[in-house]
Amino acid sequence: MALSIFTPSVTGMDSQSHALQTVSTNIANINTVGYKSSETMFYTLLGSAPVVKGNGANGLQSSRVDTNGVGYYDRTLVSSQGQVVASNSNFDVAINGNSNAFFTVRDSYSGDEYYTRAGNFRIQMSGGVPYLVANNGMHVQGYVANEDGSFGTSIEDIVLNYPDKIPATPTSSVQIGANVPADGVESSSYGIMVYGPNDNASNMNMVFHKVEDKANAWTVTFEMDGAVVSSAEPIEVQFSSDGKLLTPTDININVAWADGSSNAIALNIENMTQYAGSSGITNIKQDGKEGGSFKEASVGKNGVISALYSNGQTVNIAKLALSSFAAPDNLTAISGTLFEANGASGNAVLIEDGGEYLVPQALEQSTANVEKEFSKMVVIQRAYGMNSNAFTVADEMLEVVRDLKA
Repeated sequence: MALSIFTPSVTGMDSQSHALQTVSTNIANINTVGYKSSETMFYTLLGSAPVVKGNGANGLQSSRVDTNGVGYYDRTLVSSQGQVVASNSNFDVAINGNSNAFFTVRDSYSGDEYYTRAGNFRIQMSGGVPYLVANNGMHVQGYVANEDGSFGTSIEDIVLNYPDKIPATPTSSVQIGANVPADGVESSSYGIMVYGPNDNASNMNMVFHKVEDKANAWTVTFEMDGAVVSSAEPIEVQFSSDGKLLTPTDININVAWADGSSNAIALNIENMTQYAGSSGITNIKQDGKEGGSFKEASVGKNGVISALYSNGQTVNIAKLALSSFAAPDNLTAISGTLFEANGASGNAVLIEDGGEYLVPQALEQSTANVEKEFSKMVVIQRAYGMNSNAFTVADEMLEVVRDLKA
């Protein structure tokens, strides 16, 4: 009796043992962000004996007579989607709605690129440079923002560079809608907040003075603390008898600040009226803003990383890049959350408008399912037990043969 009688049960126990290891790994990573569960697959092992053919009663027949146990291999279910849950970190981001989309990260030592669904990113200083990195320290790749807020076309390391302060935006245009009382007053004042080039800010009063002996006519002057407001020529505003503005619709003024700076302002008053009743501002729009100090940086809509300032303004820093593959399930698993491209998966292709799949301040959870893994564990345990029983029986049979020879 050949020792090959043990081969099927030995390969069976070995395969089931490996399958249990896969299940254990999945269970261990039940809370690992971006983890893609694996499963062990089995295939029949064949020996070297040829196929036997013969002329039976029903014609030509063939059969393998050298089935020789079982082999195994693992496959990672890369394209499965994990549940997306909210998180508390400004740099956490999840991919949702597209299972064939991956963040790109780069090993700063080897320069190799890898791909992941784990978006639990953080800032890490390296050589005094603040990089956005994955949980394994690899540099996250994206499109760096240009000075005008747009983004580049090639991907590179995302560096969290931003100014600590942003200067004021001086007011250059103002639109005002207000009513000048038709009677009962000699003057009427309207306050407008304006900003200068050096983070100056002050309330500018636009004052209407009634013109004597001229119906529906007013002269306009400006009063402002800490600055001098001037115009090229005296300003006279004329309304029609039914209260609508006739001329002018625009007033050009210049504000000279105490620090020597100045800014020209185009003031649009076409929405002003002259009706009976009290004065009142209905609407003011101006394009100036005060300067701001840095508050925080975060990943926002469409994967745009930006810095927020105390004045409410934001400055774009970078935009996360997403890649896809022809066959994502064929990616090589470097670890449970890190994958590498190969010939079977195809090369990475950058996704245009991939930001629509990104959910900021959220993370994609592990795809491992406790109930399924425990069910697999029961089946594996039984299969292993039956293989061990077969091995025991084969051993007993071999003992019988040995005793006969004795």
